[in-house]
Amino acid sequence: MNNPVVPSFLKHSAKLKREFYTRPLITVAKELLGKILVKTEATHAYTKYKISHTFLAGKIVEVEAYDGSVDQAAHTFIGKTKRNEIMFRQGGYLYVYFTYGAHFCSNVVTGKEGQGTAVLIRALEPIAGIEEMIINRFGRDLKNEKEKLNLTNGPGKICQAFNINRDHYGADLIGNEIFIIDQPAVNNKNIIITKRIGITKSIDLPWRFYIKDNPWVSVK
Repeated sequence: MNNPVVPSFLKHSAKLKREFYTRPLITVAKELLGKILVKTEATHAYTKYKISHTFLAGKIVEVEAYDGSVDQAAHTFIGKTKRNEIMFRQGGYLYVYFTYGAHFCSNVVTGKEGQGTAVLIRALEPIAGIEEMIINRFGRDLKNEKEKLNLTNGPGKICQAFNINRDHYGADLIGNEIFIIDQPAVNNKNIIITKRIGITKSIDLPWRFYIKDNPWVSVK
């Protein structure tokens, strides 16, 4: 396999450290906006496409926070199980779960060990490895610009585009396969705060955050 070509933004940016993730849930959720999610392994669902090893990367533009201590929609509200045990670790790990019998979703574990908090990555703006993301999502070339905007504008779409699955459950975000790199903080005036979507419990918590006017946000 060819050696990956390192994008310029990676050469000049620092990977987030453990201390970033172990802070309070809402603080981490807001500050994840504008940061860049990176996956260093491009594995394709459609093997007929032969594309060299590369980086997949996207700017985080929408997130939702979940806290099992007060939040019935959080997977940790029922206590520790085999499925959610990674959420009870200290911050900086990836919690991946399968939902609706069809999609994987990826979450950034936050806080101190035992707290059971995490941030769902709801939407990304593609930055690098876009051709690979398109193949992973559609298995063909794009038909129109709308499909490009549909590439990573939802949690299940992100995992499909990045080929994140149950094999990545518990991935250490301080490691080298999947990680998040630092970028300047998004100004508070450019962060929209709303209720979370796609849930039926604890629906009044204002724990969804997204970057104002970004076209890759799932629902405005």
